[in-house]
Parts: sequence; C-alpha cells; structure tokens
Amino acid sequence: FPVTIAPPSTLQIKDIFKGGGKEAVETSVLEVHYTLMAWSSGTLVESSWDSGQTATFPLSGVILGWQQGIPGMKEGGRRLLVIPPDLAYGEAGAGGAIGPNETLIFVVDLIKVN
Repeated sequence: FPVTIAPPSTLQIKDIFKGGGKEAVETSVLEVHYTLMAWSSGTLVESSWDSGQTATFPLSGVILGWQQGIPGMKEGGRRLLVIPPDLAYGEAGAGGAIGPNETLIFVVDLIKVN
C-alpha cells in the first residue's frame, strides 16, 4: 500500500480520543501501548499490542517527535503522531525496519503517567 502523497514536513498530532487521567509533561515517565508504521511502505514496524506488554520509559529519553507530541496527553487517551524524519531517526534510520529519512506513524495509548 505505497503512500503516494508526500508525508507532512512538520509534526502532526491528532487525539483519537482524549483521556481523563493524569496529564503527561516533559519530565514524565510513561507507560504506553503503541503501534509504529513506516510512512513510505505503510508496513507495521512494531506494536506493543502484539507482545501484550506495555512499554515504560522516560519521555525525555525518546525521539523528539514524542517529546514534542505527547505532553498534554492524558491517561486513557489515544493519540496519532505523524513524525517527520528530523524529529525521528533522520538520515541514519533505525535498524532494518526504519530506513533513512523515514516518516513515522505512531498510534499511542497512554496507560499511566508517573
């Protein structure tokens, strides 16, 4: 399902549904479920739902697209992030699944804010 439209050049944030819990800030440690797709191929790169395990990490330790796109989100919410390469992995890419200058599509469920 090759995407024939050009990816956005800026971070795109859309709440699929808003949560009612604690709000994420730049210094939060988050517990999330997420799905990652590559824009260019439309393929699923990884999904925490597949493993049944949530991911927990400090927001300050992940890619800039998350650092800019997650604050303000509340527990129980689901957010779509379309992250341009300059806020993701840039020219280097990441592993075999994320090529150079790849735009990333994340759907993030915020489970818990610490």
